[in-house]
This record gives sequence, structure tokens and C-alpha cells, in this order.
Amino acid sequence: MTPAELSRTVRRAVCRAVEDDALPGPVPERVTVERPRPGGRGDYASNIALRLAGPAGRPPREVAEIVRASILRSAADSPTSPGAAPGIDRIEITGPGFLNFTLARDSRAELVRTVLRAGPRYGYGDALAGTSVTLAASDEPRAALWTDTVVELLRSQGARAEIVPGAGERLRPLPASVGDAPAGDDLFARLGPDAARWGLLRPAAHDRPQTGAELLVQRESNPLFQVRYAYARTRALARNAAQLGITPAPTLDETPEVTGHDSATALLLTALGDHPAVLEAAARLRAPDRLARRLEHTADAFLRFQETCRPLPLGDEKPSAAHRSRLALADAAGAVLAGGLSLLGIDAPAYL
Repeated sequence: MTPAELSRTVRRAVCRAVEDDALPGPVPERVTVERPRPGGRGDYASNIALRLAGPAGRPPREVAEIVRASILRSAADSPTSPGAAPGIDRIEITGPGFLNFTLARDSRAELVRTVLRAGPRYGYGDALAGTSVTLAASDEPRAALWTDTVVELLRSQGARAEIVPGAGERLRPLPASVGDAPAGDDLFARLGPDAARWGLLRPAAHDRPQTGAELLVQRESNPLFQVRYAYARTRALARNAAQLGITPAPTLDETPEVTGHDSATALLLTALGDHPAVLEAAARLRAPDRLARRLEHTADAFLRFQETCRPLPLGDEKPSAAHRSRLALADAAGAVLAGGLSLLGIDAPAYL
């Protein structure tokens, strides 16, 4: 279960509670789920009960109990679904009324399958379907690139987005410049299109963009190199696995609890599971930098995973279900990295 799916599950439960007159309306358009804060439990948490408590005129913990009960009733309507609800093993209430969700173990294997089915388009959705956005064109290089990229992000979430030369929503990231002169074609000529795009998109809109030669350094100190290197490693693993006759296959063997011994696997699964929410936030906030920084996080998680978990057998070791599962997870990481780079207009090389 992805965060987006969990968000929809909770929202449906709120809708059901409103229909049953257990809570007053209206139902919020979106339900936010995020990693638990200190003191929280499980894989994800939601503050929906705190948001609904005021309009409902009830204590947040009481509202949380109502929402929790509504989720459980929905699960009872599907007797073949294990756990508290499809994809959910446990629902707990902590603090003033936070709902905490522990995902079912098999949902982690299903997450990998979901990514592999979608490929580089994993995370695309309909969160902004029915929304029309008109952005104003810009002659300033960074603003123009920022606007083009935001359009792609909006479309990835189902919005209708276009750029017009006249009136429209205007995006104004801090302009790019080299010395006292605006940075335009010269920047792309010096750095190449991929490094130039990364340098303009990775810093937040209010931060000065990168325009120096550090973007071309082929070392892990360069985040762009790290992201593209991580993707190239996923492709190398796939090639080597094919030569050994090993077919990737996600199973339960490599889907540990978040607090289990294989923390590297859990960290990578978390990065993949968060990707749809990252794309949605980047689109809503007109912030491609959020996607770039999360790609760095995913790359770091993958590189740690491959070093710790050995996706391929060594020496005379025979391929096992664990190897096939790890290779599937590596393929899923590659899909996320390639898809994210594509939305930024940056090439994902299979060899680096």
C-alpha cells in the first residue's frame, strides 16, 4: 500500500462515518499521511482526527476512534482481506489523536510489484484531476525551465496545465546569473543540458541556483552524479542477473518490519513508498526541487541497500528467493530514479 492509497482508504472511512451520521460533514478533499513523529508508531500516521475535531465538536481521540472503527467496518465487509484492512496490519491511536498505521507485511512486496508494473510512471496519479492551471511564460532562463518542469509535474497528477505568453500564474524562482550577466544558453553550453537543468532545479526557488563546474564532478559529492550512478547500478545488477539466469521476483522474504535487522531494505522501501506523495507535493507546491532532493534520498537508500544486502550471489553461492526479491527491489528503485529524472528533463544513463 502506497501513502496515496492509504490516504484514500482513510478518506473513504471518513466519508462512511459522515454517511452513517457518526461525524458531521463536510469531508476534506485530502487526507494527509506521513511518517510518524517522535512518539508515534507504525509506518504512517495521520492527523485527520485533529482536523475534524473542531467542526465535529468532539475530542480528537474520540474522532480518531470513529475513523478507526469505520476503517475496521470496511475491512469486515471484505472478509478475505487480512489484518485491520487490505494492506493494513494494525491501527493505533497515539498522543492527542493521531492515527498510526502499521502496514501488512505482504503490502511491502505488493509495493515492489506496484512499482514494477507502473515502471517510470510510478507515482503518476489523478490527485489533481479536474484542475486547470495556466502558467505565464518567462524569458528568464531559470523561471522558464521551472515553469516547463512544473507543467510536467502537474500533468503527472492529472491536472490540465499549459503555458501562455500572457496573463497566468507566474513562477518566480531566484534568477540564474553568471557574474553580473544573466545565465542563458551559455550555462547549457558550458555544463550540458543535464547538469544545467539540475543546477537550476535542485535548489529551492528562493535559493541561488548552481552554475559552477561542481555539477560535472564524477564523485559522490555531486548529488546529480550520485543519483545517475545509482540508476546505472540498478541497470548493471539487472544485466548481471540476466547473465546468471536469475529472474527478479518480489516475495515476502525481503519485506522486513521497519525495525527489523535489515534496515537498509526498510529504508529503500520507505523511499519508494513515499514517491507518489513526493510527486503530488512537488506539483501542488510548484516545487521541482522537492523531487530532486527526494531522488537524492532514494539514490542514497539504494546504494546503502546494494552494499548491505548483496542482490547477487557471491562465488559458488546458489541464487535464492532472497536474491530474486532483492533484484526486484533494485529494479523498482531504478524505475523511481528514471521516472523522477525524466520529469526533471534529465537523462538516466544505463552506463556511467
